[in-house]
Amino acid sequence: MSRWKRRGLLAAVTLAAPLVVAGAPAASATAEPRIEVSGGVTQPAFSYQDAIREHVRVESPVDSDGDGKKDLVRVDIIRPKESGSGLKVPVIMQESPYYDDPGVGYEIEKKTYDAHGNVTKFPMYFDNYFVPRGYAFVSVDMIGTRLSDGCPTSYGAADVLGGKAVVDWLNGRATAYDDQGEPVAATWTTGRTGMIGHSYEGALGVGVAGTGVPGLATIVNLAGYTSGYENSRNNGTIIWFKGAAAWQSRRVDKDPDEKCAAVREQLLEGSDDATGNYNAYWHERNYRNGPISKARNIRASVFAVMGMQDRNVVGSQFSEWWAGLPRNVQRKAWVTQYGHLDPFWARREVWLDTLHQWFDHELMGVANDIMRQPRVDVQLGPDRWITQAEWPAPARTTTLRPQRDGSLGGKPSTGTGSYIDAARTEVAMADNPGVTHPNRLAFLTPPLKTAMRLSGTPSASLRLKLDKPTANLGVLLVDYGTDTRINYRESTLTAAQGLKFIGGEDCVGESTADDDGCYLRAGDNTATSGFNVVTRGILDAQNHRSLSRSTPLTPGKPYQITWKLLPQDYEFKAGHRLGLVLTGANDDFNLDESGNGTGTDAEPGTGATVTIDLAGTSISLPVVNGTGSRRSP
Repeated sequence: MSRWKRRGLLAAVTLAAPLVVAGAPAASATAEPRIEVSGGVTQPAFSYQDAIREHVRVESPVDSDGDGKKDLVRVDIIRPKESGSGLKVPVIMQESPYYDDPGVGYEIEKKTYDAHGNVTKFPMYFDNYFVPRGYAFVSVDMIGTRLSDGCPTSYGAADVLGGKAVVDWLNGRATAYDDQGEPVAATWTTGRTGMIGHSYEGALGVGVAGTGVPGLATIVNLAGYTSGYENSRNNGTIIWFKGAAAWQSRRVDKDPDEKCAAVREQLLEGSDDATGNYNAYWHERNYRNGPISKARNIRASVFAVMGMQDRNVVGSQFSEWWAGLPRNVQRKAWVTQYGHLDPFWARREVWLDTLHQWFDHELMGVANDIMRQPRVDVQLGPDRWITQAEWPAPARTTTLRPQRDGSLGGKPSTGTGSYIDAARTEVAMADNPGVTHPNRLAFLTPPLKTAMRLSGTPSASLRLKLDKPTANLGVLLVDYGTDTRINYRESTLTAAQGLKFIGGEDCVGESTADDDGCYLRAGDNTATSGFNVVTRGILDAQNHRSLSRSTPLTPGKPYQITWKLLPQDYEFKAGHRLGLVLTGANDDFNLDESGNGTGTDAEPGTGATVTIDLAGTSISLPVVNGTGSRRSP
């Protein structure tokens, strides 16, 4: 779910004259329409102004609101005029729950319609940029939202199967109707479809791809979740506000509350906020290996973008799914130090060029070099990008152990330390590591002699005792050393998720009076700081054996508990020090309804005293030799 509130932003940003990023104006249609390719990419040869705009309602296989009728999914279409006279075109598809509330993208755009019910303004740039190049753009109202039937189920089966039905219709396997109830066939398309979207939208692409539906040729997953459980939980710990599933369903549905009240009651009951355990409800929303969607069933190629400092869709949502993709799936990724964002706002010109080549190759069959380029772009810091063949990069495991004197080294130590589990922010727990604090233990390495890069998923192993049946166990890996870094923590009207608006706008593709395709410019938001929390790991101790079943610990009994931290790709500079902070509940993940931290104390901390045996405690890090290939931003 996009959490950057931009209402009022236009008034807060000074605009300069627009810069046109796209190609030349569209050429006139010819008697024999064809896609034009030059330099390995399609050219804007079709009129956006004259494009066909229409809409249909596709019959889905579900009845999510229980009214005895199959839900009909609203599909808004824009396609080159020439596709009505013999030219068959591929489809770029965005399925979204956000067309009503809060709106799509960081400028919070919504659809507008003409007197015939056809869309005159589509949110985002996909139509402006790609329709002139010979693509259709299909905008799908997720089941239960905007003009579609049914009830939103917070990533449940209905959300996914509604999108799958649209892909089926584009390939002649499902039925759609016009406003008069007459069947409509998609005779204008090749059937090759690419789904793209950010956050919930990206998750829907992942979910549909995991059904193995034929015709879905590629997905572009921008910070989309792959496991509903990890979107609200982390190893048994509730990391979002309680009742989130029902709230989310209500947020995107503008129908009267009573229509979907029963569904939302089921969401509340099924999500089981009381225990935080994994159950059948969460399994349905598991797109890695669930009953509806599985990573191993994916046939589509994958282009994924993940912000490793994302508080909403955490990094494991990408890394675990990425590792589970079939080996023969063509794939590409950007791994960044931003938060929860779409790269269109972060690295616009490079993004448009890369996405253009990707869709041309995967949907048009254009012979360009996109698959011969390095598979992964990695951001190591402000304006610092490298490329490599795979993610994570090949690494060796380095194990560090806390010492009695507060240092962090390679050899086992002796002794114990203790802290009290309470909800505290990461900054509070990482600050002043040499000062004793009742809610943490902190350990630091000596200054690094050379730079060290982490790539992959660290793990922590703690030998501990509790004085209560459970505690929230938190681990922070911290970079201590003054540096200018991506400021992913700031959240204001003009800066958030590691970006800030810098004035001016780019006009992307062709335009009409109703839809100019122009968007505000953004750049890296940086801050100079003395330390940075690199990654973290959270665990409810009573779930250390199973996420599906709570097993309270016996107070006073020693346990060895090992679990994964969130993945990361990060460079510690020479002279900096690595810090290991052992603490309790992470208050940064107690979010309010706007996505801001320290909101509702879903996990306030148990008050348990956690006693750590240093001899059995360590953190293991995947460390890379070398940094990779340099590339300009």
